[in-house]
Amino acid sequence: MAPGPSLPPSAQTVPGLVTYEWVALDKRNKLMKGEMQGKNAALVKAELRRLGMNPRSVKERPKPLFGAAGKAVKPRDIAIFSRQIATMMAAGVPMVQAFDIIAGGQRNIRFKNMLNDVRSGIESGSSLHEALGRYPQQFDELYRNLVHAGESAGVLDTVLATVATYKERIEAIKAKIKKALFYPVMVMVVALGVTMILLLFVVPVFQQTFSDAGAELPAPTQFVIGASKFMQSWWWLVIGALVAAIAGSIIGKRRSRAFAEVLDRLSLHLPVIGNILRQSAIARFARTLGVTFQAGVPLVEALEAVAGATGSVVYANAVRAMRDDVAVGHQMQLAMRQTGLFPNMVVQMTAIGEESGALDSMLFKVADFYEEEVNNAVDTLSSLLEPLIMVVLGVLVGGMVISIYLPIFKMAGTV
Repeated sequence: MAPGPSLPPSAQTVPGLVTYEWVALDKRNKLMKGEMQGKNAALVKAELRRLGMNPRSVKERPKPLFGAAGKAVKPRDIAIFSRQIATMMAAGVPMVQAFDIIAGGQRNIRFKNMLNDVRSGIESGSSLHEALGRYPQQFDELYRNLVHAGESAGVLDTVLATVATYKERIEAIKAKIKKALFYPVMVMVVALGVTMILLLFVVPVFQQTFSDAGAELPAPTQFVIGASKFMQSWWWLVIGALVAAIAGSIIGKRRSRAFAEVLDRLSLHLPVIGNILRQSAIARFARTLGVTFQAGVPLVEALEAVAGATGSVVYANAVRAMRDDVAVGHQMQLAMRQTGLFPNMVVQMTAIGEESGALDSMLFKVADFYEEEVNNAVDTLSSLLEPLIMVVLGVLVGGMVISIYLPIFKMAGTV
């Protein structure tokens, strides 16, 4: 059972103190359990007695063998937190208390400690955007700029609700993209695994049979046997090359912007999937810029913050080029047209928004349209990929099996 409200909140993590799990009897002789931080067990017992409790046991909380620091804080966690804090602020809950409540419900120790640290910053006099600035990886510049704009305008609760909706929409788009890519990648991995098993363990059995029979082998069978011999001798090299290529691509994309741009351009030109990635980048650009502009952030600053939110290096570079053009006085629709990456419909909607003074509204309409396009494209891709992947698997695995059995059919025909 949780301790009464007079007990110190266990959610607060103070550096240098140890967390103890305690069991005690209250004034009604009722068994209570909880956690408390202290320098040692004796001081914790003394604090419990001061609060009118009779300590039965005080033990240091055991540390887990794995994941002691907690799991990494994911963007989805930030999206959920944004909705929670927005709801509590709209309900009139004080900010410090809202952070206490949200942190107390977190199972991820790392995120819990992070929220407590932000709350401590607010208690010491920092504004929310300044306190969030301690964690730039989780709360990026765009997020902090939106919060700062809400604080400056005195509409923090409204801006937080907008940010929460924005984060949810962006995470939904990212989930759709992952869904579109996950299925074909996993099927290809399985296909490669099955092929390697056949070459390493099945084909050698038939190879020995054919060698004993002394029959002349068809060209497809000779090719498969040759591939099998190569895999038996150099399987470690093939697997190592695949792992090195994947690891090299991931590391190179993180460390080299030029390499990341090359990969991104290749991805955008892939059949079907490239179109989904382009539509996703446009949707994220429009949604992010609309939210930022609506919050009162100046357009040049908004474009700088939006560049990193597109999810594409190519589109991020284009948005920075647009920012430079807008900074010297060009209209955004003209700067957008110069990049050559935005469809005419997007440019025209932006032009109408600039002329009518409703740029944020037009950008939201663009975002809604392209988010729906992404949803439809992913659903269509899933339905098209299933038969296509079956054909690929059939040709790859079936062709190998047929090439193995060709000599058997030939020998049976001569009997």
